[in-house]
Amino acid sequence: MTLIDHALDLLVEHDMAGFLQLFAEDAVTEFPFAAPGRPERIEGRAALAEYLRDYPNLLDHREIVAKTVHQTTDPEISIAEFELAGIAVATQKPYRLRYVVVLTVRDGLIRRYRDYWSPLAVTDVLGVPGV
Repeated sequence: MTLIDHALDLLVEHDMAGFLQLFAEDAVTEFPFAAPGRPERIEGRAALAEYLRDYPNLLDHREIVAKTVHQTTDPEISIAEFELAGIAVATQKPYRLRYVVVLTVRDGLIRRYRDYWSPLAVTDVLGVPGV
């Protein structure tokens, strides 16, 4: 099982503590398409834990609908395309959201996580602006 497989399984299992343990203490998480007023960069596992604190109360991931992992010429970098399906907790509305993530992994831990998700799609699912 690859690290991305494990990470997605943890999200579907709602194991945020386990998910966070996949990140190095000094990991950098980036959201290049972040909604206005939301962070584009988070430094450190502790800051990421704070950012994700309410995540399970927003999106109830239930299924990995599709997943493709692309290896690159750099063995530390992988690109993953995946689609998650579930229920938006507040609205009880079903959703399917697509993600593209660029991972840098060293010594078995995520050092950099660039998440190219769509804030517009999430806003539509949650029914709230600027998530």
